[in-house]
Amino acid sequence: MNILLFSAQELSPTGQLYIQDSRRQSHLAKVIKPDAGERLRVGQINGATGHALVLQHTTEATLLQVELTQPAIEPLPLKLLLAVPRPKMMRRILQTCATMGVSEITLLNSAKVEKSYWQTPFLQPQTIIDNLVLGLEQAGTTHLPHVHKAPLFKPFVEDQLALWADQSTKLVAHPRDAQACPTASKQPMTLAIGPEGGFTDYEVEKLQQQGFTSFSLGPRILRVETAVPVAIARLCAL
Repeated sequence: MNILLFSAQELSPTGQLYIQDSRRQSHLAKVIKPDAGERLRVGQINGATGHALVLQHTTEATLLQVELTQPAIEPLPLKLLLAVPRPKMMRRILQTCATMGVSEITLLNSAKVEKSYWQTPFLQPQTIIDNLVLGLEQAGTTHLPHVHKAPLFKPFVEDQLALWADQSTKLVAHPRDAQACPTASKQPMTLAIGPEGGFTDYEVEKLQQQGFTSFSLGPRILRVETAVPVAIARLCAL
């Protein structure tokens, strides 16, 4: 935890923040162990960052006086179109996306996505937010990626994708007859990454009809949880 995040609703009119939930309070009590008078780095989710003065701290709760003085790091001009990964990967990928600064994520169905994946607890709205917050805490910033779900591939690609990816460079990770991955772009981008085993030829064709260009990350076959940060890092020169 490189920043202590809180929602706007948690902050009192006088700027005080009372922490007593088990996850954050446990980290404060067992890892940070602040004394009264110390200052902690804090941030309001989707808002500014700053510092908080520790007014009181016990093993059960912590009272802080918050002062927000700095704008948070802006998210990347990058949207991720991601075929729903295996549940064990979902948590790590969401955290990675938030850490790296992805602005929006659409979780997409695909022929190689098992139906059971859509039933995983990791796709519950609050669980998604919880994992994104963990990623933000690692990065030390506050902007939550917007997450959408598209359980039907064809209707989303044909009817909604053009608007969602409008005014961006559109790329799909698909190594067959593909160009090398572009690097260090500053332009808005939409990145599509398929499931384990990749998008089907039909799915790639449908994406290409919407303006997507295929690219390759090299001769090695990567897991989705590896391909996502590698592609983001190359595209955005992180």
